[in-house]
Amino acid sequence: MAIQEASIRSIFASYAYDEIRFPLVEQTELFSRSVGESTDIVSKEMYTFEDRNGDNISLRPEGTAGFCESLSGENDLLRVDSPRLWYMGPMFRYERPQKGRSRQFHQASAEVFGIDNHNVDAELMMMATNLWDVLGIKNQVNLEINSLGNSDTRKKYKILLQEFFQSFSSELDKNSQRQLKENPLRILDSKSKKIKEILVNVPSILDQLDSESEDHFGKLKDLLTKFRY
Repeated sequence: MAIQEASIRSIFASYAYDEIRFPLVEQTELFSRSVGESTDIVSKEMYTFEDRNGDNISLRPEGTAGFCESLSGENDLLRVDSPRLWYMGPMFRYERPQKGRSRQFHQASAEVFGIDNHNVDAELMMMATNLWDVLGIKNQVNLEINSLGNSDTRKKYKILLQEFFQSFSSELDKNSQRQLKENPLRILDSKSKKIKEILVNVPSILDQLDSESEDHFGKLKDLLTKFRY
């Protein structure tokens, strides 16, 4: 593990990313708000308990929520100036013990904030493939990309998905029926065999992109092709 961590640190440093650290334990509401109440992570997989004040707190199930909280400006000790940051550390989920899944696992991530262009997207993807290479897993994984567009695109797509899944409402399991009302995008991640059969004909979000989002995604693909990724 120490050798792997050293390799990861080296890659992040080569791209001039700065390290940031944040708590293992946070208010449960932080994860409910950022990850989503309807997700399996929040509803089934978090280690949650009460502290001595009766407040609900949870072991972090992933890093993005804590990362964003640390940049909110409420904690001067965690305030940073760099727009390029990385973090690494243990995460916790109440998983059913099985091969490839542990209740404590390590996550290493890089995040960029305040910069919105396709070059940054490409930079993160190239850095990820370099990480796979130094970890010796490049031939075991594939990079697949998509686009969620902007907020207007996602709003339109959410309505489109609700209309699509409504015609299959009698075939949806209870969890998917709940997600249909709260956030139909979550249904796309379903592991249910029946839901996967329905998803074969689901509308593509790429057909809903506006001109700005389509241009962004097209430039990203061109850049990755140029560098043979």
